Amino acid sequence: MASVTGSSMSMTSLSGSFKQTQAPSRICCLNSMPLSIKAKGFPSLNMRPVLHRFQISCAAKPETVNKVCEIVRKQLALPAETAVTGESKFATLGADSLDTVEIVMGLEEAFDISVKEDSAQTIATVQDAADLIEDLVMEKDA
Repeated sequence: MASVTGSSMSMTSLSGSFKQTQAPSRICCLNSMPLSIKAKGFPSLNMRPVLHRFQISCAAKPETVNKVCEIVRKQLALPAETAVTGESKFATLGADSLDTVEIVMGLEEAFDISVKEDSAQTIATVQDAADLIEDLVMEKDA
């Protein structure tokens, strides 16, 4: 493992040295170290565990997501107070495999598309369904 040490006499210089040591079996108790070069700030390097997952922004239009939410709510006969959003997982909403097939059939009918079985098996959330629908509609129109 290489260890880094740094010193800065002014905000414009950064010196460092590397030395080879035996790698420990686990890393713990690391703190963040802010860097600054030529008075430009860099985010702190941070070795703490990440508690939040990285999320990718959706490609589907909000109208498509809302329509998929309505179809899912109808197919699962969910009460009005049940929150259905793009992040909602079908399994969390109480859908089993048969319900998921019925949801996909409802989406095919509502959007006038055909979903292949391989693609249907990758759908786990409302957002997954909306993104797939957008892709299929664009392919159909092309």
